Amino acid sequence: MNNAEILVIDDEVQICKLLEITLQSNDYKVTQANTGKDGIIMAANHPPDVILLDIGLPDISGQEVLQKLREWYFKPVIILSVLNDEANIIRALDNGANDYLTKPFRTGELLARIRTALRSSTVNNDETAVISCGTITIDFASRVIKKDGETIKLTTTEYALLALLVKHEGRVLTHQFLLRQIWGPGYVGQSQYLRVFIAQLRKKIENDPNRPEFIITASGVGYRFVGNS
Repeated sequence: MNNAEILVIDDEVQICKLLEITLQSNDYKVTQANTGKDGIIMAANHPPDVILLDIGLPDISGQEVLQKLREWYFKPVIILSVLNDEANIIRALDNGANDYLTKPFRTGELLARIRTALRSSTVNNDETAVISCGTITIDFASRVIKKDGETIKLTTTEYALLALLVKHEGRVLTHQFLLRQIWGPGYVGQSQYLRVFIAQLRKKIENDPNRPEFIITASGVGYRFVGNS
């Protein structure tokens, strides 16, 4: 995938230079952050296609950076670290990493891991797919949503919100992530705004909006879509 943008969050000068040369020579656009906090800010301001993240950062742990990123960033994150013990690897994967590569790494293998991550990300965002979750069916190509075979009329915003929840079926999406993705960064604090639209969606797709089976509240965190109700 040419021209994909990759953000490198690493404070090792030699590694950063190696990654810059390797990635740019393979037609990737590269940006770099030397601290965890800078990396989070850069990712939020201009979300890249892939993040390469080191665990041992000078300010905060890469594990903490990963946890913060996964509140709203769902594209691939590949860990690059000298830590090769099972505990750190499992923790990173549990925190949402797509892959884990130990330093020193072979550049050919890294490029292969990046290509695999990008292909997976493309499939997950395929707008031509038809997804069925229980009695709900979404045809992303025609933007048609049906419940029990009957077409449901949704506003543009309601459709975008439901489609996002369905694509991440079973996963809790935070208030901040949903607000940022649907309405933009300026709305990340408007949780009440989100609750209104969730209530509207429930009225249209739930058998009993007061006892939702599809859009489940994760108290104080966000919402998740359950399709096998």
